[in-house]
Amino acid sequence: MTDRQGSGTDTDRPAGPPPTAPAGAPVRRMVGGTDRVRQPAALIRLLLGLAAICLTLLLADYAQATAGGMDADIAQGVDLIPHAVSRIAGALSTAALLLVPAVAGARLLLGHDRRRGRQRVADGLLAATVAYGLCVALDLWIDGAAPASLLDALTHPLPDGPGHTEPVYGYLAPVLAFLIAAGARDRHRPRVAFALSGVAGLLSGYAGPLSLLLGLLIGATVAHGTLYAVGVPDPRPRPAALALSLRQVGLRPRTITPSGPDRYLVGQDDGRPDLDVLLLDRQALVAALFQRVWRRLRLRTAPHPRVLRSLRTGLEHEALVSYAAVAAGVRTRRVVASAELGPDAALVAYEHVPGRTLGLLADEELTEELLADVWAQFKLLQTRRISHRALVPEAVLVAECGAVHLVDLADGDIAASDLVLRADVAQLLTTLALRTGAERAVGSGVAALGPAAVGAALPLLQPIALARQTRADLKQQPELLDAIRAEVLRTRPQAAVRDVRLERLRPRTLLAVVGGVVAGCLLLPQFFTTDHNPIATLAGADPGWMTLAVLAATASHGAATVGFVGFVPERVNLWHATLAQVAGCFVKIVSPGGVGGIALNTRFLQRSGIPTPQALSSVGVGQLLGLILHLLQLGAFVYLLGNDPGSELDALPTLVGGLAGAAVLLSLAAAVPPARRWLGARLRPLTSEVLPRLLDLARSPARLSAGIAGQLLVSLCLVACLYCCAQAVDSRPSFASVAVVLLVGNAVGSAAPTPGGAGWIELTLPRMLVATAAMDSGSAVAAVVLYRLLTFLLPVLPGWAAFAWLQRRKAL
Repeated sequence: MTDRQGSGTDTDRPAGPPPTAPAGAPVRRMVGGTDRVRQPAALIRLLLGLAAICLTLLLADYAQATAGGMDADIAQGVDLIPHAVSRIAGALSTAALLLVPAVAGARLLLGHDRRRGRQRVADGLLAATVAYGLCVALDLWIDGAAPASLLDALTHPLPDGPGHTEPVYGYLAPVLAFLIAAGARDRHRPRVAFALSGVAGLLSGYAGPLSLLLGLLIGATVAHGTLYAVGVPDPRPRPAALALSLRQVGLRPRTITPSGPDRYLVGQDDGRPDLDVLLLDRQALVAALFQRVWRRLRLRTAPHPRVLRSLRTGLEHEALVSYAAVAAGVRTRRVVASAELGPDAALVAYEHVPGRTLGLLADEELTEELLADVWAQFKLLQTRRISHRALVPEAVLVAECGAVHLVDLADGDIAASDLVLRADVAQLLTTLALRTGAERAVGSGVAALGPAAVGAALPLLQPIALARQTRADLKQQPELLDAIRAEVLRTRPQAAVRDVRLERLRPRTLLAVVGGVVAGCLLLPQFFTTDHNPIATLAGADPGWMTLAVLAATASHGAATVGFVGFVPERVNLWHATLAQVAGCFVKIVSPGGVGGIALNTRFLQRSGIPTPQALSSVGVGQLLGLILHLLQLGAFVYLLGNDPGSELDALPTLVGGLAGAAVLLSLAAAVPPARRWLGARLRPLTSEVLPRLLDLARSPARLSAGIAGQLLVSLCLVACLYCCAQAVDSRPSFASVAVVLLVGNAVGSAAPTPGGAGWIELTLPRMLVATAAMDSGSAVAAVVLYRLLTFLLPVLPGWAAFAWLQRRKAL
């Protein structure tokens, strides 16, 4: 099944037979004459298994006391059992466990399909070998190179001799890997054998709870990795199985012909009409699991991902929407029958409607009558509040008699909300406009639905609300959406133009959360170290130096205002400009790097009456000169730090090495044509807009000097803030070393994808302060926490107030 999108979501099948395999479908290859499939579900399980293994090792290291307590409790229980009994039980359970793969392999080799059985046994042996090798490698690593705390958490002394138990209970992993890779994991006897072996290992004292868990996780993870690497025999039902299922529901299949991925044209006996049979494949649904779940979390108009439903629920939903459409009078393919084909597949049989989809029609066939019929069928759906969500060209089927049928209703809904229904209107407008032009598409829609209904869809006419196929087609006609809007406004001038926000969760918000979580996970352990505890250091911070740090952080906003207005030849409100710089503290928490500040300043200049080209060029001049001044300051402070008698940094090699590295990168970029074109495209706006603006500013030396001074003062104020924070926690680094650390750290934060450099700055600055300014780790972390509190977190609230005030005054 394909991966196609409806109104803000992904659907699963095209109506017509596409010439290529669907996006996101399992990858198929020929191995020994048998069609094998790399199932995305195996890749997902592999990744989840690796994450579970890493999490188990981390928990074992951090929760050593808990792991030791469990081992002690089990040891007390073991002491109550006679040693001979536990030894006999362990030997018997181990023998039973080793017999399980032997029995399963014999059944596969002697089964009715021996060739497939040999392949499955070979896959199982490969997985078992890899699992055993990984267990041995992990044991050696934990015994030799891993932290001692991890070894203590995963092992305990042997009950009858010197040494300790194995960190990974090695019997389980290869047996489980063999059973899963060979396809025998769903039998009940292996589960009993695993349970008995685990209990016997615990009772005999040769295994611990975490070592058992690691053995199971390694076995399952390696098995799924093997299945994804080598593929599995195609689990989809064969035509004979399809024919049998169709006969069981009362149909008379005579011929079964593939008409597309997971789609068959079935001819029947006794003159019965042909059928379109669609195969619902669980593996194909799982292929786009993350994408569909993400779109559901992100978009308000996205349906629930069908991969989260059972196949029976999916069949019932598809039949319900189809029956509702038929009851509404919509021409569509009628559901004749549906049936499950095991746990991973099902089928839906429709009446076959001979015809062609909208995408296959010639331009001259797109008559006004045809468009009117499309909208008439769509209006019937809208009247009964049935959403389609996938009105792409393949969903509009024109029968041989010329009647329009709306098909592929699998992702539709009954009793749909107004928002979803309006999104359907926007999707159909765009689909028709791509073939007939904006004027004809809007005109036919207004004639059928009325100007009010079409105008209500205008706020939904945005790329994110459209199907992925439609968005790809719009790249060839980027001006089409604007043309549709203009045509709709011509027929209904009072229609709302502002886009409706469809996003629940924006990617930049997710980046902010992830960055904060990563930074917190890496920084929190440093707050609880016994040596140089940052919490104790913060509690004893010097109030005098703290006051100076607050003043330096506050002064940076005034310096930013001077550095901003100095590059704007036109007159702007200085108070409003200052508030705009304060508002930037709020904007940067929801935008990566310096993107938010650039957009905010550009918008402020536009609202101040400055034309957009001049506003962009003024902001560009400030960014360009800010970059140059940043590099010059870094070079100057590196030189000062290198000349410091107490510093080990040699300034001249550092500067020469940096310049040589930059020259090498530029030379490589100039020598490679793609890189040269990319660099030229990025520098073209600089030469066409920024440099002429800089020449205009050169006629006002005082304003240009103020801009340069402001840019310099911003960096110096921030350096002074971090310096005062370091002094407040009773450290005495040099000003030059703090300046080098902050200038490099800010560059890293600006290049980071997280808002405000969250996570990256918190990880970079403490390490650099330890390495460059000779501070201890606790004081470095405390100084950075104070600095980020004053320059990143505390200004958010006044930044929000300034942002709201400027918006109310129409200054933003």
